[in-house]
Amino acid sequence: MALLILGLVIFLGIHSLRIFAQDWRSRQLARLGELRWKAFYSVASIIGFVLIVWGFGLARQQPVVLYVPPLGLRHLNALFTLLAFILVAAAYVPGNHLKAKLGHPMLAGVKCWAFGHLLATGMLHDVLLFGAFLLWAIIDFVSARRRDRAAGVSYPAGTAKGDVIAVVVGVASWAVFAFWLHGWLIGVKPLG
Repeated sequence: MALLILGLVIFLGIHSLRIFAQDWRSRQLARLGELRWKAFYSVASIIGFVLIVWGFGLARQQPVVLYVPPLGLRHLNALFTLLAFILVAAAYVPGNHLKAKLGHPMLAGVKCWAFGHLLATGMLHDVLLFGAFLLWAIIDFVSARRRDRAAGVSYPAGTAKGDVIAVVVGVASWAVFAFWLHGWLIGVKPLG
């Protein structure tokens, strides 16, 4: 469990610098330059991610049950995860209404993904992983929207074409992940 927690601290910590240490981040960016800062950020993120994966795998070998969710919540999780994939796609597809309205649809997608998984799983390692990501995404979303308002940021209006592309890319990505990749990468087949 310690590796999982360490990985979460590193990964979510580096992704929280704009929330809790914006001045320090700005100084480091100025001192190192954009390329070296991105390299540092990427290496720290990768280390954190590897520790999360490794720690989660180890924690799954000694499960601690906190609660047993009803079986139907697995299906609800599939819907939350589908929405999460669409929101993440909307973060990258230009000119869609989700990006125009939310500003940060990827963070909204992380919230949906984490919340859905908390509904469907009840092991301690699951609650640590998904609970940490849910809490981080909520705080980061509020912080990012506050920064947007302070800076007067507005997002381009969405179009039907952008919406359709975001939904198609999100649904296709979700289907590939849910039906094939999740079982191969995670060892759990959420949809049989």
